[in-house]
Amino acid sequence: MSSIYRSGFKEEKMEKKVLNVLKKAGKPLRPGEVAEIIGEESKTVSKIIGDLKKQGKVISPKRCFYAANE
Repeated sequence: MSSIYRSGFKEEKMEKKVLNVLKKAGKPLRPGEVAEIIGEESKTVSKIIGDLKKQGKVISPKRCFYAANE
């Protein structure tokens, strides 16, 4: 299995984790809060949230807070 495939798979799994946390939270969260809940680095979660925002799956109702776009 190539490293490109594995990294893509891991990123997809992380996206699902982040989205699940944002959906269950019931309120907008900061990337650091999401990172703490799923046990990942804040920098990694911020990148994932940025990617999800570009895809339209996450919105930012106020600066530095994010929520699932349901």
